[in-house]
Amino acid sequence: MTTPVCTGASRAAAASAGHRRYPSFSSYVRARGPVLLRTARSLTANPSDAEDLLQTALAKTYVAWERIEDHRALDGYVRRALVNTRTSQWRKRKVDEFACEELPERETAPAPDPAEQQSLHDAMWRAVLKLPDRQRAMVVLRYYEDLSEVQTAEVMGVSVGTVKSAVSRALGKLREDPELSPVR
Repeated sequence: MTTPVCTGASRAAAASAGHRRYPSFSSYVRARGPVLLRTARSLTANPSDAEDLLQTALAKTYVAWERIEDHRALDGYVRRALVNTRTSQWRKRKVDEFACEELPERETAPAPDPAEQQSLHDAMWRAVLKLPDRQRAMVVLRYYEDLSEVQTAEVMGVSVGTVKSAVSRALGKLREDPELSPVR
């Protein structure tokens, strides 16, 4: 007499004996397995979990094989087993919650002062108004109207390279403006 090395090996031997016990079950799984796997995949986010879910549902079906009277309704039985098994797994999931004496405070950035925002806005417009007309128009189109370089070039009737260089010079002048030094 041989002793099984592990319990998994003895179960596998019992399952292979079940192949011979219910050949109709084996043929059912071969025929309907891909369809049932698609159903299992729709119930889980992970393909590996779907395979495990289907295997568990088929094991439950195998145990009840003799009690199932209408084998034409097997798909419904297995689908119900899939849903019930998935629901049980979902309910049993572990939730890590720990009681503590103090609630942690959320770290939030302080809201900007509206007066400071308005002051910055006004300083920016004063600096933009100091730019030459053509540069000012390109900066407004690019950054305030949110047009692309190509669209700005079309509106201004110039090349894209002209827009790039003019906007670059304008931004350089804005960086040097003493009113905007607190922003840097």
